[in-house]
Amino acid sequence: MTQALTGPVKPAKSGNRKAVVVLLHGYGADGNDLIGLSDPLEDHLPDVEFRAPNAPERSAMNPMGYQWFPIPHMDGSTETQRDAGMAASIDLINAYIDGIEAEGVPASKIALVGFSQGTMMSLHVAPRREKQLACVVGYSGRLLAPERLPAEIRTRPPVLLAHGTADPVVPFSSMEEARQGLEAAGIEAATLGCPGVPHSISPDGLVAALRLLKTWLD
Repeated sequence: MTQALTGPVKPAKSGNRKAVVVLLHGYGADGNDLIGLSDPLEDHLPDVEFRAPNAPERSAMNPMGYQWFPIPHMDGSTETQRDAGMAASIDLINAYIDGIEAEGVPASKIALVGFSQGTMMSLHVAPRREKQLACVVGYSGRLLAPERLPAEIRTRPPVLLAHGTADPVVPFSSMEEARQGLEAAGIEAATLGCPGVPHSISPDGLVAALRLLKTWLD
């Protein structure tokens, strides 16, 4: 594999990295869109490094941003292109996590935090890895192909799903559908509905994520 994911990195505030949070952005965005989440979190997680890799493909809808896979009903791509894009991104994300482990950070101290399409990737990748990751936080996303998960699952990291009730992009109902799909595969998934919040990350969603991250990364 010649391509590798790159993007902004926020070093551990303490200067002593013990854990890593990987932030996976949404469709048409980039790593800079999420690396700012480290600002309110780093004082509470001083030994955590934050990384926000850019997805591998430029977005057809926003050439300044990236996509983990194309979305046929939005950008005119085919289902074959969508599936190929997702498969390539899965391999690249796994290689990215493998690289963090190779630096000496154990899987148990690596968390995935996704937004929208980044949530979809996080929920797909994490439970299929051989070594269990610390946890997964998914904002405003959905679980892709839930029917395949019970047969493909290898680990069961704790999951938090947060979703705005006024999301016009990914329906709020997707959160409950994801919870059911995860729990059918034996994954404990906590949920947080954020009243009146659109397709974004709310302060209460960030607080809930901090609680989970402190539990598993401290």
